[in-house]
Amino acid sequence: MTDKVTIYEVAARAGVSISTVSLVLNSPTRVRQATRERVLTAADELGFVPKADAVTRARKGVGRIGVIAPFSSYPSFSRRLAGVFAAIGAEALEVVVFDQQSAASASSPLLASLPITRRLDGLIIMGLPLEDAVVERLRAQRLPTVVLDSPRPRFEAVVTDDEAGGELVARYLAERGHRRFGYVGEAQRSHAYVSPSESRLAGFRRVVDGGLPDEAVRLVRHDVGQARAATHELLDLADPPTAIFAHDDTLAGGVLAAARDRGLAVPGDLAVVGFDDSDLAQALDLTTVRQPFEESGRLALRALLDQMQGSPTGRRTTVLDLELVVRATA
Repeated sequence: MTDKVTIYEVAARAGVSISTVSLVLNSPTRVRQATRERVLTAADELGFVPKADAVTRARKGVGRIGVIAPFSSYPSFSRRLAGVFAAIGAEALEVVVFDQQSAASASSPLLASLPITRRLDGLIIMGLPLEDAVVERLRAQRLPTVVLDSPRPRFEAVVTDDEAGGELVARYLAERGHRRFGYVGEAQRSHAYVSPSESRLAGFRRVVDGGLPDEAVRLVRHDVGQARAATHELLDLADPPTAIFAHDDTLAGGVLAAARDRGLAVPGDLAVVGFDDSDLAQALDLTTVRQPFEESGRLALRALLDQMQGSPTGRRTTVLDLELVVRATA
């Protein structure tokens, strides 16, 4: 029945032109939110499936899953995606990859449009906050969904405990005699959700108590140059930190650059710790927290397949272990 519904009917139900429906399905950022919502609601009510898409999938006889993440902003998500592909094995699955600009911004129209087109049999959402309207739309469509690192109570999730990661770094540095700390984190444009940077900072502060005053916290764009400039500001404080924890390895690279600018010995004059254990961390010989990126992708895919095959999952949340990797910088 659903493949008989046409784009003309969707346009008529929504009270818009056919070209507007096409834009909503293919370039949602070019359509005003109110209009987009009206079209998506009409598509929901009618059970619309783009005809060419339905024919292609019927010919292939495969399932299609979507993976959406800020791939171009954070290289770590490519490693998670590699885990997804590794777990596919002999499964007859087609993977469609969707990019988001930044996990530090609010969820986008692209995310809202994915489940409505009915082009997917399952969806993995990595590191992106979900608006309530998106949650309701996914639930209404009964689209099997797994979220990774942005848990919501109504979805199965694979997560790491960012607060525990911050605590892990703080204990390590405190045990080595540090009492004055700095933090270089990622600023976020929306506070409708708690970001990994905020969580890591919260965990870190819980351990160091008064050792990290507000003036010793700098929030910047995800950029080495900005982290470098922020570190210079921290080192100019009346009581500069002897140890700096960076939100991730990229920002830690900026911290190390600032230390080099000043001729500081690392870790003798300044200890530096990052987060992720990326290729950059290994190249810089950076002490960091290792996240199991590939494992998280594998587990997310297996959880999604369980849902797609009708296995009860109980909306479980899988929490992955973090590991402090000690190298030359702390």
